[in-house]
Amino acid sequence: MFLLHEYDILWAFLIISSLLPILAFLISALVAPVREGPEKLSSYESGIEPLGDAWLQFRIRYYMFALVFVVFDVETVFLYPWAMSFDILGVSLFLEAFIFVLILIGGSVYAWRKGALEWS
Repeated sequence: MFLLHEYDILWAFLIISSLLPILAFLISALVAPVREGPEKLSSYESGIEPLGDAWLQFRIRYYMFALVFVVFDVETVFLYPWAMSFDILGVSLFLEAFIFVLILIGGSVYAWRKGALEWS
């Protein structure tokens, strides 16, 4: 027998968390001022007229550099919880962290050899 009344708090939380953003958008749409003009419809609102075409090609190297940075930066954040619980878990934690750091170093060397870290 499945008792649904045990999940009343869960259902209330799901309903409230679903309705709250919808309510925020509705209130924002009703209260926010709408002032459309030539400045609002322009490409840039900084006061300077845009020069040239809006479609500019960027080199893929910039995206690769940013992607490699974000990946390794986020992965090194995982070292912080390990460092905080090092005294509790001991040698097994140290070996796991050491293997993780070796994988990070291997990935960095691979990205360096492929030229993903060279800016020019």
